Amino acid sequence: MLPGFPDAMPLQGLAGGLMIGLSAAIMLLALGRIAGVSGLAARATGLAASGAPRSVAIAFILGLPLGALLVSVLVGGVETTFPASPWPLLIGGLLVGFGTRLGSGCTSGHGVCGMSRLSPRSLFATAMFMAAGFITVGLLRAGGLL
Repeated sequence: MLPGFPDAMPLQGLAGGLMIGLSAAIMLLALGRIAGVSGLAARATGLAASGAPRSVAIAFILGLPLGALLVSVLVGGVETTFPASPWPLLIGGLLVGFGTRLGSGCTSGHGVCGMSRLSPRSLFATAMFMAAGFITVGLLRAGGLL
């Protein structure tokens, strides 16, 4: 929450959504490219030969943690918790990486950019992302893990 603004959560969400939409619109209008994080990460690391210019991909990927750091410095830290073991995070990261390759994109590419263009493939992919998330949360809660 913003200091001095106890009910600012909806405003924070709105501001974040506007910034995500603006960055996606700038990428599409200025470069003709989708602001999909998995594609930009592949391009930045050299795993993808085509896509946005590599310098743009690197700047975009570096801007994600640097932007989070800037917000944290400006409005205070965010309370987070992680599993005691790094293995769930590593396994989850590998599964997400595999899924983005299998689905030809990630939630930012399909869910933000593809949905706004009414792409049938993105509409289906986003429905699958959401269904998988609902099922995962339901199973974890049923097992007492959440």
